[in-house]
Amino acid sequence: MSKIAIVTDSTAYLPEEIISTYQINVVPLVVIWGEETFLDNVEIGPEEFYKRLSTAEQMPSTSQPSIQAFYDVFKRLHAEGYDILTIVISSALSGTLDSALQAKKMLPDANIALVDSQYTSLPMAFMALAAARAAKNGMSLEECVKAVETVRDHTQVFFAVDTLEFLHRGGRIGGASRFLGTALQLKPILFLKDGKIEALEKVRTSKRAHERLIELVEAEVGDKSPINFLGVVHAAAEETGQGLLKVAEQKFEPEELMFATLSPVLGTHTGPGTIGIAYVAGINQQQVKD
Repeated sequence: MSKIAIVTDSTAYLPEEIISTYQINVVPLVVIWGEETFLDNVEIGPEEFYKRLSTAEQMPSTSQPSIQAFYDVFKRLHAEGYDILTIVISSALSGTLDSALQAKKMLPDANIALVDSQYTSLPMAFMALAAARAAKNGMSLEECVKAVETVRDHTQVFFAVDTLEFLHRGGRIGGASRFLGTALQLKPILFLKDGKIEALEKVRTSKRAHERLIELVEAEVGDKSPINFLGVVHAAAEETGQGLLKVAEQKFEPEELMFATLSPVLGTHTGPGTIGIAYVAGINQQQVKD
């Protein structure tokens, strides 16, 4: 029976206890701030990042991991006898998948599967966790890939941003560009479709936007049962995020909950104040559980 190692990137922002429990390998993206560069969640964490962002005159940018960063991880895991499953941020949002692909080509003898999550943040964290559990349960590399694809096909994330300025400046605005130029007080609600950020609607206040996130999950989930995972993610808005998580938990009674902060790389593009809610629903398969 082959050993399976799970690799993901830093934008999943998995809790440390999950990383250590399942020995998940994380390749960091890069935050570029003037002449400085920081490995995402390694050399700069969310608390420091958002504090610095609030007073910065120069805004940061981001970069995908280097080919070498993936190569080093792949080479080590291959030498340790692992088959490797790699799940990364949507290729429509980042070149991370291409870096991983180039690294894979440098190790032709290694058995490496690459999966475009078509998401990032919590949905990708759900996928990585499902993959790690499938591997722990003795499933093959192909079966682990299938577990990831099943989660990917049953997930969605809705998020509200305070402003589209950050997405626009970073070039990740996608279909949300149709909201540019609207009244500043309006709060856009966005989602991901085919790996790209799309606009759903706009509401007048942050409070209404957060209420609307719950309504959207309720409408989308419908009679799909159970809700396997549900999580809330925030950017420098922990109190608001915790409040939304409590409401969501009481309303949906998911099998598992997760609360996360947007990593500095993602925060660069969404800006502070962003709140999102993600779910996986309708999977009755053992591989998403221990």
